[in-house]
Amino acid sequence: MNRFFGSIQLGMVALPAGILTLIVLMVVPSPAVLLDVFFVLNIALSVAVLMAAMNAAKPLDFSSFPTVLLFATLLRLALNVASTRVVLVHGHEGGAAAGHVIEAFGAFLIGGNFVVGLFVFAILMIINLVVITKGAGRVSEVSARFTLDALPGKQMAIDADLAAGLVTAAEAKARRREVSTEADFYGSMDGASKFVKGDAVAALLILGVNIIAGFCLGMITHGLTAADAAQRYISLAIGDALVAQVPSLLLSIAAAVIVTRVGDSRDLAGQIGAQFSDPRGWLPVALILSAISCIPAMPQRVFVPAAGLAFWLWNTLKKRQTAAQVLADTPPPVPAIDPSRIALDDVSDHTLVTIELGYGLVQLVDERRGAPLVARVTGVRKQLSQAFGFVVPQFRVLDSLDLPPADYRIMLGGVPLGGATIRVEKVLAIDAGEANPRHALVGDPTIDPSFGCPALWIDAAARDLATAEGFLTVDASTVIATHLNHVLSARPQMLLGPDEVRNILDAVKTRASGLVEAVYPTPLSLAALTRLLRALLEDGIPIGHPLPILSSLALALQQTTDHDRLVELLRADLGALIVGRICAPFERLPVITLDSTLEAMIAQGLTDPATGQPVIEPDLARSITERVLAEMAARGGANGAAALIVQPRLRRTMAALLRLRAPACAVLSIAELPESQPIEVIAVIGGEAPPQHIPAQPSVIALPPPPASAASGFTAPIESIAA
Repeated sequence: MNRFFGSIQLGMVALPAGILTLIVLMVVPSPAVLLDVFFVLNIALSVAVLMAAMNAAKPLDFSSFPTVLLFATLLRLALNVASTRVVLVHGHEGGAAAGHVIEAFGAFLIGGNFVVGLFVFAILMIINLVVITKGAGRVSEVSARFTLDALPGKQMAIDADLAAGLVTAAEAKARRREVSTEADFYGSMDGASKFVKGDAVAALLILGVNIIAGFCLGMITHGLTAADAAQRYISLAIGDALVAQVPSLLLSIAAAVIVTRVGDSRDLAGQIGAQFSDPRGWLPVALILSAISCIPAMPQRVFVPAAGLAFWLWNTLKKRQTAAQVLADTPPPVPAIDPSRIALDDVSDHTLVTIELGYGLVQLVDERRGAPLVARVTGVRKQLSQAFGFVVPQFRVLDSLDLPPADYRIMLGGVPLGGATIRVEKVLAIDAGEANPRHALVGDPTIDPSFGCPALWIDAAARDLATAEGFLTVDASTVIATHLNHVLSARPQMLLGPDEVRNILDAVKTRASGLVEAVYPTPLSLAALTRLLRALLEDGIPIGHPLPILSSLALALQQTTDHDRLVELLRADLGALIVGRICAPFERLPVITLDSTLEAMIAQGLTDPATGQPVIEPDLARSITERVLAEMAARGGANGAAALIVQPRLRRTMAALLRLRAPACAVLSIAELPESQPIEVIAVIGGEAPPQHIPAQPSVIALPPPPASAASGFTAPIESIAA
């Protein structure tokens, strides 16, 4: 603990102490040995900053660079002031008077010729000031401008992701902090680039002061000749300038590297190396160098090795690329199966609909035989999706050792819906009521699993004869697909889940985003909306046209958020759609009604305490069902469709009663009938039958809008309105 607090205190003291040291260097005379130490430290710091800039994966990884650049510039200026004092005071004593570092730069790097030193320094100044610093400053300025302009859009995108639930609150907070840091960084870099430019200008001015002041001091104060004064003072001044200019050039390069970086997971060396490792770029280089080496005036001893090196790089990178491609195409080794390990997939099935086959039916999904069942099942899934109005989840076909060899079973959520025994090598001839009773077909009698019609398993060679005798012939895969379609068509609500509802909302949002926002995620959650749409599917209302459904739902939500009440309001608003599925437009709707006394008795009788819905006694329920079935059978044929019209309070109860026993008879409330819909009352259950035909005059046969009392669950009997 003491070590921890000690390190914290050291870090807090180090920075103020360093700044104080810089001030001391500017004010207090320093010995030449101390200057040598600080010059070496300045060069090391510049190299370290350059390496940190090159190793950063993105600019924000070195977010402290503007501050580091400020302190490095202050260190260099402090050293310039201290070295200028030493050069002017002790320059007449010789090169070593200002320190060995300045002497080495003034003697070795420029060969002792101060004229050459002046030109070298001028070239370094041009490179640093005109090329690197000016370019880096322009990039910093543009980056800061674009980053600040994009800041509101980035923050809005974070808020949108948070509202959609794509990110958590902590992740959104971290992203906001990163966006803010990025804007601050590029704004700081725009100003920090001026430090480098100002440092270069200051170095030029300090060199001029050293040369002029040293030349005058040498001749006037120390009695040197003009040549000696120029040789001593100008050499030291140029050495001092070069000592400061080399670190300045390194920092300018580091600043340019930082502001020109593009976000990548690799450092600068890895990023550049990966982008130059394409062998297609090195073959043209080798060919061009080889062509240039063929020119007689060109030095072949330089161009030929360079061309050979380019050829070698191309060949090496080509082999490496081929090996990587072969490695990528090689399938990964199959890990050894641990018999003691039990995976979740081994004990659970994540597919909603599963078709289990006995081992004798596996050939129906064998790709070598065309996999006829797979194609049939895919067709069924597409047909159901079009009928229901949403994409039905994928089905799964698998073999089961629990079944007899020739049996199949259809599972929905782990619950068996149906199954049968089929003959793969034979054809099923179904008697749909049009077969010749004196047919000559020979086969194994059975029952069609889909519709319960009598059928025969016959040889494939007798298929044409069965068709001629009036039978409907299908193969084994079609039998399974038809049965699958039949059992799932009666349960569309079981196939609709939150994922399917979200897909519907995403599709509608691209065209009517405001409509979706009026419904989801407030006031209805995804679960509540899924429950509501499943209730509509259970009532036989497809959701293939979600725009009118969502529009009606948005209006209904202005009145209530209760699930049962929303369903009734939606059905009332979608009455034209419901009636349109029973009869054609402008045709009379065949209607069955309940006698007013019977309807009042049911409405005022027992109620289910859990749901509050009326309960019908078993004998009465059987009588009503038989009467409805009799009326439906009496109509028969294409005129078999009819609707039972009841009070809104009784609709759910009567719909549940007739859904399984008389599914062809739709149950509607009076509120769901459009105002202009003509009707024809074909039966009154519990009373005398009405006249066979009612004049098709809208003023007589059209039902008026439901009265205000309908909202409270009571509506007058339909026969009194029709009368």
